[in-house]
Order: sequence, then C-alpha cells, then structure tokens
Amino acid sequence: MNENLKPNLNDGASNSNLKSNLNSTQKTSRIFFTVLAVSVLCAVLYLFKSYLLTIGIGVLLAIATSNVQNAFLRLTGGRRLLSAALCTVLLCAFFFLPFFYGVSRLVSAVSDLNVSSVQEAVDYVKNYEVPESLAFAREWINALLASVDFAKIGGEALSYARVLLGKSAGFIVDMCFIAIFFFFAHFYANELVAYVKRVAPLAKDDTERIFSEVSNTMSVVLYSTIANAVLEGFLFSIIAGFYGYDTLLFGVIFAFGSLIPMVGGLLVYLPLSLYELSLGHAASAAVIFIYSVLVISTLADSFIKPLVIKFINEKLVRHRAYLSELLIFFAMLAGITSFGFWGVILGPAIVTLCSAVLRLYEILKDRELL
Repeated sequence: MNENLKPNLNDGASNSNLKSNLNSTQKTSRIFFTVLAVSVLCAVLYLFKSYLLTIGIGVLLAIATSNVQNAFLRLTGGRRLLSAALCTVLLCAFFFLPFFYGVSRLVSAVSDLNVSSVQEAVDYVKNYEVPESLAFAREWINALLASVDFAKIGGEALSYARVLLGKSAGFIVDMCFIAIFFFFAHFYANELVAYVKRVAPLAKDDTERIFSEVSNTMSVVLYSTIANAVLEGFLFSIIAGFYGYDTLLFGVIFAFGSLIPMVGGLLVYLPLSLYELSLGHAASAAVIFIYSVLVISTLADSFIKPLVIKFINEKLVRHRAYLSELLIFFAMLAGITSFGFWGVILGPAIVTLCSAVLRLYEILKDRELL
C-alpha cells in the first residue's frame, strides 16, 4: 500500500515545485518588464522633455474639441485627414491668427513711437490741473499723481516689453508645435483611445467614463474661455471705437489680456485712460476707466463668466461635466497663475483627472476590487 502511494506523493511534490518555479519565473518576468518599461518611459520623457508641455496642450485641446472633430467627420464622410486639418485651421483661426495680428500691430506701433511725445504726455499728467468740476477730489487726485514714479514705471514698461517680445517669439514657436500635435492627436485619435482602453487595467466602462469626464470638462473650459475673451474684447472695442481707436486691435488685445488673472484688462484700459488724460480729455479718460471697471471687469468677468460656463456646460456639450462651474472657474485662475497662459487648459485638466480618479476609487471600492 505504501509503495503505491509513493508515486502519487512524488507527483504532488513535482507539481508543487513546477508551480513554484512557474510563479518565480512570472514574478521575475514582471519585475524585469516593469524595470524595462519604466527605464524606457524615463528615456522617452527625457528625450521629449522640451516638448512635453506643448504635447500635453495639443492633446488636451484635441480632447476638448473631440465633438467638433466628430462633426467634421460626419461632414467629410469619415475622412480623418480632412477633418483633422479642418479642426487645426479652426483652432488657428480662433487662437493663433488674432495673436499674430495683435503682436504685429504692437511691434509696428512701438517702432513708430515718438519719445518726445511720450515725455510730453508724462509731463502733462504729472502737472495735471484738476478742473473745478472735480474740485471735491482735487487733493486725492494730486496725491495720487504725485505718488506715481513715472521714470520707474517707464523703465519697468520697457523691461516688460523686451521680455514680452522675447517670449512672444517662443510663444509663436510653441503654438506651431501645439498645432502640429493637435493635428496628429485628432488624426490618430481612434488608435490612441483604443490602445489606452486595451492596456488600462480597468473595465471598459470605467475607462470610457474617465475619457468622457475629461472630454466634457475640457470642452466646457475651452468654449467658455473663447466665449468670455470674445465677449470682453467686443465690449472694450465698443468704447475704444467710440473714441476713435482701432476697434479690432484693442478688442484683440483686451481679449488676450482678459486671460491674465487678477489684473486682466487693467493692463489695457488703464494706459488708454492715462493717454486720454495726457491729451487733456479728462472726461474721456474717466468714461473709459469707469466703463471698463463696471461693465467689463465687474459685470462681465465676475457675473457673466460663470453664467457662460454654466450655459455651455448644460447646452453645448453632449454630457454635462461633473465639476461645478465655480470650481472650473477657479481651476482656470489657478492654472494661469501656476503655468501661465496655457494654464487655462492645464488647470481644469488636472482638477478633472483628480475628480475622475477619486470617483473611480469609489466605484472600485464598492466592487471590492481595492
């Protein structure tokens, strides 16, 4: 009896050793592949480290305009090359062409600037005689003008102008790369999404939920940013055109200025008000300043902008974004403060991904997978 049992015991031990060796081999393979994958990923990130921001912005813009891409696909009969090209042209028309126009006009204006006229304007403002109609505020106005160091402001303005022109060249290069990555992200969108769904260690529904949430929030952010910039630029172009200035130029400048947190359009309407004051047009300067503060900075930026975000979130995207309009608004401000101009896209993207991960954690925990 014992002799008959020996082969069975030996077989069990052999199977146990085989399973142990197999598990050891699989564990070694996982460790090797993990180290290899991380090393290759680090090498790729190091290789493209100068383009990571532009690649990220291009991909996020492509995600934000995925519904536009789908509309072009339907119009072109599914031709991806043509639809991706149309999306890229539309992006350039909204973002890049106005920027090129504004920078070119500003460079032309600075090159034609008469230094003596600037000095005369500064002297006039410094020695400004407050009219009798503003006698009640004469002491306050005189104290304010006396406290302004025009020499320091002029030096800092020239310094900022040099930095701005230097960064404008880099910004233009970045925009060109963003347009390229944006085009390829749209062109290979189906392949990229399908690959992520295959390799992600998540259920298909969970992966699609993350894609949908990020896409919807990015769409809300992009469309509301464009709508708000166009609205504020249009409102300022009205007052600028009323006093004989180039409506298109000042509208474009104010639209881009409105994207800067805290100060925003102040960088545009304050110099214009001071210029009108230097010409002796006190009433015009006051009207431009008060109109910009009350109508644009207060009414449009503080009250209408959240309403625009809410309208786009409810009416213009396929599925309503989970993030509140107020959170999206503050994410845009925080993004611009942390990352500069393109933070208006990166800020909400980071917050959206964080929200999606927390939501996914809750779902997986309910399924007892974590």
